[in-house]
Amino acid sequence: MPKRTKNASGEMGVGVKNDEQSWWASPSNVASHFGTSGVAVATATGITHPLDVLKVRLQMQLVGQRGPLTGMGQTFVQVVKKEGPRALYLGLTPALTRSVVYGGLRLGLYEPSKNLCELAFESTNIFMKIASGVVSGAFATLLTNPMEVVKVRLQMNRNVHTGAIGELQKIAAKEGVTALWKGVGPAMARAGALTASQMATYDEFKRVLLKWTPLEEGFYLHLA
Repeated sequence: MPKRTKNASGEMGVGVKNDEQSWWASPSNVASHFGTSGVAVATATGITHPLDVLKVRLQMQLVGQRGPLTGMGQTFVQVVKKEGPRALYLGLTPALTRSVVYGGLRLGLYEPSKNLCELAFESTNIFMKIASGVVSGAFATLLTNPMEVVKVRLQMNRNVHTGAIGELQKIAAKEGVTALWKGVGPAMARAGALTASQMATYDEFKRVLLKWTPLEEGFYLHLA
């Protein structure tokens, strides 16, 4: 974690290099970052999953046809009325599984990627942080795309009773294993851009706040 240190002139600064390198060398901290990141993303996924179901239903309405589109409110009412409230949680199991792995990798790999950039280029400027976010986000999506495919299939079909594992096996058997990576290109591009924009801006604002405000490392700094 970044700590305030005094430089040769006695001014307060932010020393990050030694802490980041010790973080890189500690397996327990790596596991802690991965675990807490995964749990945090999974918690958010569980709370917002109904919105994800509605998003998929809205995106897939009138496929290959022209006609009036239904809004989110009306789609919500239709789903609850015709399929019941449980339909808002279709695909929750693969969504949570993906969240733990994707969230852990996407956020947990950011610091090691940034440290690697520092070792390679002797810099942790904003461009290195953006590059680190792109790499960690894209890599996490590459590994977890099968769960995303299974999740969408389950969200679109309430009559599937085989569960996530059964649907995974069905897709692999009927369409081939490569079908589990459908859409992985734009998904990686989106995740790379998302992670870069989130982590780089978070990192930079945190550095600025540590340097120019009385905030110390802790909850209020992270919240700010």
